[in-house]
Formats: sequence, structure tokens, C-alpha cells
Amino acid sequence: MNRIVIDTGTPRSVNGHIVSGALASGTIASTLNYHRYSKNEISKNEAIQNTLKLTIQGGIATSSAVAAANLLGEGKIFKMLSVISIGIFGVYALEKVDEKITKNNTTILENKIGDA
Repeated sequence: MNRIVIDTGTPRSVNGHIVSGALASGTIASTLNYHRYSKNEISKNEAIQNTLKLTIQGGIATSSAVAAANLLGEGKIFKMLSVISIGIFGVYALEKVDEKITKNNTTILENKIGDA
């Protein structure tokens, strides 16, 4: 069986791209969340929480993509698919953790309002 090899250039630093992916997504997320906050669509805490979540997810997705591109360039298709799967799981897991935290905070707030 022939190996599929695609020239993806010099292998890139996965660690470095965690940082650049987080910075890029954090910049976009903070801008969009600030806009929503300034229009009173979300609270300050919601804006901060969403920005942090998207920043971390951007770092996970970018590092996963860079690692996958490096592996694709080496013809390691199964490992590439594994790295992509791990990236998807990381982004999804963070989303589920955020949902759980938001749900718990809403329940606590509702209980406090009910006690008042």
C-alpha cells in the first residue's frame, strides 16, 4: 500500500501554536463579547466567561490542527485522525464543563432569589 505524503512544509511548533491560537481566538472573542456587553445583551461576567472559554477552545483547536498538519506531512494518517479527534474532544469537553458551571450558577442564583 502506498503511503500518502503531502508536503506541508517544515513541521511547526505545536506549543507555539497553542499560544497563537489562544491569542487569535481571545482577540476575536473579547471584541465580540465586549460589543454584546456594551449593548446590554450579556452581563460582564458572561462576557468574561465566554471569552475565556473561546480563548482556551481556540488554543486547543489550533494546536490540534497544527499537530495534524505535521502528521499529515509525515504521511501518518491514523495519528493525524487521532490528534484531530483529541482536539474535537477537548473543545467539546470544555463546552460541556461551561454548560455545567452555567447551569449550577443559574440554580444557585434562582435559589437565592427564591429565599429573598
